[in-house]
This record gives sequence, structure tokens and C-alpha cells, in this order.
Amino acid sequence: MKARWAPAPTPDSARLLEIEGLPAWQAAVLARREVKTLEEARAFLEPSLAQLHPPELLPDLPAAVERLAAARRSGERVAVVGDYDVDGVTASAQLIAVFGACGLEAHAILPQRQREGYGFQPLHAERANDEGCRLIVTADCGSSSAAAVERANELGIDVIVTDHHLTGGGLPADTLEVNPKREDSEYPFAHLCAAGIAFKLASEFAASCERSVPTSSLLRMAALGTIADLVPLTGENRVLATLGLRELPETPSPGLRALMAGAGVGRRVTAEDVGYRIGPRLNAAGRMAAADSALELLLTRDGDVARAIASRLEEWNRERQGTQKQVTGEAAQRWQDEVDLDPILVGWSPDWHAGVVGISAGQLARRFNRPTLLLQVQGEIAKGSGRSIAGIDLHDFLKRWSGELEGFGGHAQAIGLSVRADRLEALASDWIATAREAWPPESLEKVVYYEHVFDPDELDGDLLGALQRLEPFGMSHRRPLLRTHSLRLEGTPRQFGDGHVNALARTPSGRTLPLLGWSWASRLSELSDPFEALGYLEYDDYRGAPVFRLEDARRQSRAEPVE
Repeated sequence: MKARWAPAPTPDSARLLEIEGLPAWQAAVLARREVKTLEEARAFLEPSLAQLHPPELLPDLPAAVERLAAARRSGERVAVVGDYDVDGVTASAQLIAVFGACGLEAHAILPQRQREGYGFQPLHAERANDEGCRLIVTADCGSSSAAAVERANELGIDVIVTDHHLTGGGLPADTLEVNPKREDSEYPFAHLCAAGIAFKLASEFAASCERSVPTSSLLRMAALGTIADLVPLTGENRVLATLGLRELPETPSPGLRALMAGAGVGRRVTAEDVGYRIGPRLNAAGRMAAADSALELLLTRDGDVARAIASRLEEWNRERQGTQKQVTGEAAQRWQDEVDLDPILVGWSPDWHAGVVGISAGQLARRFNRPTLLLQVQGEIAKGSGRSIAGIDLHDFLKRWSGELEGFGGHAQAIGLSVRADRLEALASDWIATAREAWPPESLEKVVYYEHVFDPDELDGDLLGALQRLEPFGMSHRRPLLRTHSLRLEGTPRQFGDGHVNALARTPSGRTLPLLGWSWASRLSELSDPFEALGYLEYDDYRGAPVFRLEDARRQSRAEPVE
């Protein structure tokens, strides 16, 4: 699907920032991130722990600390029920490590994706009871788990829910629920992920026990979960991600060192390293086998054990890549020749792997610019995931059918669900018909918004340095997409890897601009002279210099500067 190019809207506050002395392009970028004053700009560019809100403002967090302190005094055993993704695993790792440091015995319970699916379930309460636990603390789940909490209470087990997903309601009245998305929450920042919430709870509990826990260790875990879970990298999330990334190269953790070495991560760790190298390897355990290995990797102090687990994660990640490619390809064939695509894409198959349908749904949502749901049929039940596009709240759209689903949860851009297989056809038809009426055609138009037009000769090391001050990039704070023009291809592009391209472009002044195109081998014809391009200015380790990474390109009808 060809995209329309458009300049990103610029708030009026950009002019005020420019008056304060910021370059016009930087003022516009920051204003689009809701930065309105020079003081806010300085805070954005220089994150610090002082910018974090007091943990006690989180709903039920003080009561949760008191309950944990009581468990410590009475020698109770605690179960930490986490999720199988990076956010759940890093949240669980923080809680277990700090509980142990404070003398509170903790036992980890992570759901098995294939057999059990997402979330805290009654069987996990029973498992905790079998382990002799009198308290359960959830990590990245629980807000929609009324039945599991009720079962725990029946067994005489108290539950502290720590979660960031939209609340499902119905939890027993005395349940402690530490969730900034609660309707009654007055916490100033609603977008913490589970790892961020665990950072707050663990820090506060350690302080109550008068135990010194290295903040740097917690920050590393919080950064991994925050970046990998694709929550907005603004506000507190930006602070946790920035400070945690700075600490990662110095980690004493044998597990993280082995993982980063295997992933080829260097001394400067970026959000992209987490998103595309570290995160997928940690996630591979829960996707292809069981997340327990990922948690063990983060907690072990044994170098040999760490290297063995990291090697196993590497193998699972390669297996995940092949399986994902197969699912994405098969699903794409269903819609790639459609002239009039449905407003929401729904596909299912017994041959698809439940561990990768969410990633594949995300790829297809971006490709077709449609919210996409993919499910694996397992006998009478189909389990799967959905991913949305900008401007469409998929959770809000689907929640009207939650009573007809066997399981449902998530947030605006990503949901998980399970449904009876014999209801799939009817539900898919309902979703498509309702979406056709609810979503105007323009909401499904693929528009690419760029942040600024630069002369190609401005794309240099100085600009790259200024852009790097805006890192880390992620959700709600994407790497600035730049537009440039009047380029002519120089020489023959060099293809490498799986259809990737290195090339040189000549600017009107005669300067050469290095180009990088991931999966651009089939798009070389778009670089006919002269051409204009959308892309990202990045540092290329291979060249040791700035490179313009292509996002889109088209023939330019004239060689004059573009407005």
C-alpha cells in the first residue's frame, strides 16, 4: 500500500521554544512530544531520577508494601505470578531479587503460553498453594483475573495485583491492585508498564526494610521491560529507559552480559538494540518454549549457566524467526491481492504457532494499514493476538464483544483474546461490519508524517549529534522521520543479507550521502534520478559515519528544494 507523505502538524508551542533559542526543527519535534516550555525541554533532554513521581501515589502501593512487610515478619512464602514476555519477566526479576534481598522467600510462577495462555489463572493460585505460599504478587497481569483472585482467596492466599493493562473489573473488594490505569487512580502518569511498576514497588519495599538495593540493577530491568513492551517513551518511561540504557553496558549480571554478547550489542546500548536484539531473544523463551529460562538468565549469578541459557535463547530466537516468517507469509497471502480490503483483518489456522501470531499481526497491520487479528486454533478454542494502527483503539472496539470471548485483555494498540473456534466466522463478520460503519475511510488511509525537510547537505554529523540527544526513541516518541530531496544515485548499490542495500547518493553540491535500505533490494527502481526520500539519520557502525536509512522514496518531478 503506497503511503501519502505529509508534514507532521506543528503545535503553536513550537514557536515559543524557537524564541527561547532552540533550532526550528528541534522546537517542532519537542512541541509534538507535548513539550511546551524551555524548562520542560531541558527535562526532556536531561532525564533524571528526580523527575520520577513518588511511588506512594500509585493506587494501593503503600498498602502493598505493608502487606509485604507483614509477610516478611511472619516468614510467609510469596509467589510472583508474572507474564511470559519481556515486561512480565523483567518485572518478576525485580520483585524476586528485591524480595530475596529483604529476606522474603519468593517463588516464581510464569504461565506457559502454549498450554495456558496469558494471565493469572485459578491453576496458578492452586500451584502457589501447593508451594506453601500465603501471598501472591502478580507482575504484568491480574487486573482482569477475578476468577483467579477468588480462587486464591478460597485457598487462604492474599493477592497483590501489579498490572498496567486496562482493568477488567470484578476483583474482590479487598484485593490490592497497583495499577495506574485504575479508574480511581490519581497517579500523574498512566503509562508505566509492569517493569516500571515493579521498579516503584521494589524500591519502596526495600526502603521500608532498610535494605540498600542497587538502583542501577533495577533500572536495567525497568528499561528492558519499558522499551520492549512498546509503552510511550515519554514522561517517567523516558526517564527509566534513558537511565537504564546508560547502566546496561556496565551490568555485572552474567546473564545480561552473555545475552548482549550473543546479540552483538556493543558498548553503547540503544533502544533499537533492546527492541530488535535483546528483547526478541528474551521473548523467544516464552514464545517457543517456557519463559522460566529467560527469568533464570536474569537472576543467575553463575557465568556458565548464563552462557548456556543465552545459547538456548539464541536457538529459540532463530526458530521463532523462521516460524514467524511462515505465519506472516501465509496470512499475507489471504489479503495481498484484495482490491477492497476489509477495515479489520481477521485470520486463523490450526497450523499457526501461538507464540508468533502477535508479532505477525503487527507486521501485517503495518503492511496493510489495518487492525489485524491472528489466532491459532487449538481444538475447540482459538487463541491469538491483535495489533492496531495509529488512531484506532482496538481494545475499546472489541470490548463490546468481551462477553462472547473466552478471554480478552490488553490496551489500545495490542490485545490478546481466546474464542470458541465455532464462533470465529460469526464474530469476524460482526467485527468487519461494525468497523465498516464505525471507521471512516480516511482513518485507514496510509499517511506517513515527516518532521522536517532538510537540504541533503545538512544531513551530517552535527545534525546526527543533535538528534542523538533526543534518544531513546520508541512509542509516542519515534525517531524523527526526515525528508530530503534532489538526490541522484551514485554508482551501483551493493546488496547484502536478506535483500538489504547499501548505496551512495550525490547531492546538488557534489557531496555523497550514504544510504541504507533494509529489505530495499526490490525497490531500487524507486531511486530513479532525481529522487526525494523519507528516512532517518543514524550512525552506521559498519561505515563509522552517519547514514540516511531509507523509509520511502519517489521520483522527484523537479530538482528544486521541496517545501
